[in-house]
Amino acid sequence: MSSIDQALAQIGRGADEILKIEELRQRLESGRPLRVKAGFDPTAPDLHLGHTVLLNKLRQFQDLGHQVIFLIGDFTGMIGDPSGKNATRKPLSKDDVLANARTYEEQVFKVLDRDKTEVRFNSEWFGKMGAADMIRLAGQHTVARMLERDDFAKRYAAQQSIALHEFLYPLVQGYDSVALEADVELGGTDQKFNLLMGRGLQEHYGQKPQIVLTMPLLEGLDGVAKMSKSLNNYIGISEPAIDMVTKTMKIGDDLMWRWIELLSFDISQAEALSLREQVEAGSLNPREVKLRLARELTTRFHDADAAELAISGWNAAVTGQGDVSLLPLQEVAIPAEGLRIGALLTAAGLTPSNSEASRKLKERAVKVNGEVVEDAQQVFSPGFEGLLQVGKRNFARVLLVASA
Repeated sequence: MSSIDQALAQIGRGADEILKIEELRQRLESGRPLRVKAGFDPTAPDLHLGHTVLLNKLRQFQDLGHQVIFLIGDFTGMIGDPSGKNATRKPLSKDDVLANARTYEEQVFKVLDRDKTEVRFNSEWFGKMGAADMIRLAGQHTVARMLERDDFAKRYAAQQSIALHEFLYPLVQGYDSVALEADVELGGTDQKFNLLMGRGLQEHYGQKPQIVLTMPLLEGLDGVAKMSKSLNNYIGISEPAIDMVTKTMKIGDDLMWRWIELLSFDISQAEALSLREQVEAGSLNPREVKLRLARELTTRFHDADAAELAISGWNAAVTGQGDVSLLPLQEVAIPAEGLRIGALLTAAGLTPSNSEASRKLKERAVKVNGEVVEDAQQVFSPGFEGLLQVGKRNFARVLLVASA
């Protein structure tokens, strides 16, 4: 396999679509470093593993010697990306955008090589645009074409409102590619319309149109819905190491292969195929593969020592061998004058409701500081500090404090 074919195979790993792959081949064959762009609107201050799907692909381009542009949409963030939304997204204030942007910068270099990353803000060029410039840009597209976009079309058909500024978002994102002279732009599958807008605008401004590479949206812990903080099916890249390990070990076996394809650097496609064949043949426990993925992810976002400590704690909890009190959990302070065990478990996030807590108590699945608790009437007072456990894998270290 030629070096170009190897590069294309690496770039194509996990990708949903590459438009157009022959154009990408030609630019790779030119030998010059390509300008590879991905834009992130700083609409939330914390990144999760779903966000890193694009970051991982950017890192692969860096490792191949290309110039990566991490574009922070501080201007577009004040418009609000309507992609995939069934209602107008509330724009952020400038202060919110800048605060979130700073947090983004701190987090992305857990994946990207800082020395090989060009960080840009699209207010650099849009802040200089006047009203006339924006009107000329808006003249490059029609309302009919905008309504071809799936989410706009659905909202229009359902007679839901579409604000005029939302039509500007794809144009503004597309113009970013003109300003940056991008060779390649990455985005999620829900961004395809906007990415193609960049191709069209580049042609209008006399540039070679960018290659569009779309990545799938990563399923969350439930294996069904897109990873999302609002659905609480996510792993944040700043979460404690023990939470990363514990949550990763809970995912389903089928989802494990999907995560390996989109999140792993250490497990090649060929090795992943071999591991899957061994698991399906019964010669390899899928838990061992999942543990390897958990170790890789936790090491990436923390370090090797933190990963090993977290894995040791998880192993102690699951196998019963070792001291689970050494689990590196963050302590949760719960204000209360006194709580029964069921309410305490729910307040600590270990059970979704008091009734579920009661069920777990009857199953003898609840421990406090390593001791089984069955009495649903047991009350804990302010000053209590201890390790709660529900089942084999759910833990919380809590401190009860007097209510103010």
